[in-house]
Amino acid sequence: MASKLHIAPCLWFDTRAEEAAKSYVSIFPDSGIDRVSHYVNEGVEIHGKPAGSVLTVDFHIGQTRITALNGGPQFKFTEAISLQVFCDTQREIDEYWRELSRGGSEGPCGWLKDAFGLSWQIVPTVLNEMIVDPDKAKVARVTKAYLQMRKFDIAALKRAYEGH
Repeated sequence: MASKLHIAPCLWFDTRAEEAAKSYVSIFPDSGIDRVSHYVNEGVEIHGKPAGSVLTVDFHIGQTRITALNGGPQFKFTEAISLQVFCDTQREIDEYWRELSRGGSEGPCGWLKDAFGLSWQIVPTVLNEMIVDPDKAKVARVTKAYLQMRKFDIAALKRAYEGH
C-alpha cells in the first residue's frame, strides 16, 4: 500500500492534450510539464492514433498534478466537472478570467469555459467565508449579488455583505 494517497484529475482531450497543458502551465505560477508519453504501434487497431503522437501529458499547477490524455473524440467536457481557482485579490480574478476565457466563453457566477472546452470557476476566497456566515441576511445579500455576476467582483460582494 502506498504511504501517501494522491488523487489527480485526468482530462480527456481528442488531440489537444499537449497544447492544453502548455497553455495551463503558461497561465499559472509554480506550474510545469512533468512528462509526456507517446502512442506506439501496439494497439493501433484499438486507439487509432499514429505512433509517436502524444498519448498523455503529466503536468502540475502548484501542488496539483493533472494528466491530459489524447483519447479521441468520444468524450467531451461538460459543466458536470470544473476546476476551481481560489483567488485572494481582484487582480488574480481578473488575470485568470482573462487568460482562461480567451478563446472560450464566459458564464455566470464565476464560471467560464476555456478554449479547450474545460470549465473553470474563478472564485474569490472571501466568498466561501461570506456564504457560511450565521447572519442569513448577509448570506442572502451576497447570494443576490453574485447571482447577477459573470466574473466575480470582490468589492461588490463586500458591499453586499456589509449591507451597502
